[in-house]
Amino acid sequence: MRHTISVLVENRFGVLARVAGLFSGRGYNIDSLCVGETDDPTISRMTIVTNGDNRIIEQIEKQLNKLIDVIKVMDVTKEDHVERELVLIKVGADEAQRARVLEIVEIFRGKIIDVSPKTMTVEITGDEGKINGITEMLKPFGIKELVRTGKVAVVRGEK
Repeated sequence: MRHTISVLVENRFGVLARVAGLFSGRGYNIDSLCVGETDDPTISRMTIVTNGDNRIIEQIEKQLNKLIDVIKVMDVTKEDHVERELVLIKVGADEAQRARVLEIVEIFRGKIIDVSPKTMTVEITGDEGKINGITEMLKPFGIKELVRTGKVAVVRGEK
């Protein structure tokens, strides 16, 4: 089962390497990893997506909590939360195809952020299903390049 783990860490040199090393050293894969400063510049939030049963996720949480720069670990999969990804997709689109690409992008509430004579670049934010949906719709045009941020997530309410 896929789990989204939110980790608050001290914003210091080497913390990311230690967290990634913990996963690789134990044979766990990271499907997605996003890291950024919080409203406090001394603290960063890591959002890690990984696979595992409850026992493995519990073990990961315990190991993360042992790292000195880790402040808080939470498996947000168990909580009521919102999550989003950003994707940039460059698709082949000559003049004849542009209207159709634009139509698809509008349906998914995206933006065209760049146009060249033979391509269009699309920006989309949303949950994993939305990102996968537009990717499938744009495949027939020929995806030239695709970049995904990975998931970011926050628990709803006062937590």
